[in-house]
Amino acid sequence: MEKQSILFVCLGNICRSPLVEAVARRRCAEAGLEVTLASCGTGNWHAGKGADPRMLRAAAAAGYDLSRHRARQVRPGDFDGYDWVLAMDEDNLEALLSMRRGRGAPAELFLPWAGVASPREFPDPYFGDSDGFRDSVALAERAVDGLIARLRGG
Repeated sequence: MEKQSILFVCLGNICRSPLVEAVARRRCAEAGLEVTLASCGTGNWHAGKGADPRMLRAAAAAGYDLSRHRARQVRPGDFDGYDWVLAMDEDNLEALLSMRRGRGAPAELFLPWAGVASPREFPDPYFGDSDGFRDSVALAERAVDGLIARLRGG
């Protein structure tokens, strides 16, 4: 099986997409899948910064280390460097589609692509309380299970 590559995209690359990247990185390794994984944001205001401290804590509580993550903004060339570009929500998907302009990898919503029927969009916990960050971890784990099934051809 050919090694696949996936880029996860949210707004600032400090909450959802780095979490999903970390969950996917560990679970794909445990499943014996060789997949190149990365994340970025459609916005640039957090570029170079670490993950949101609330997400760091929620992820760490579930065993995922986001301490080395540094946010970056998506670039047009990313569509040529990945097999899939997966957005966390419709607004970010729209931004990706306007940037893609028919080149390289398709851009799609992450949760439906991974086989999660509901919710359709990955909720942004940034403006909520700590429960939203814990809920994000559980949703990321559920979605990555679907991602692994899809990568295996199931």
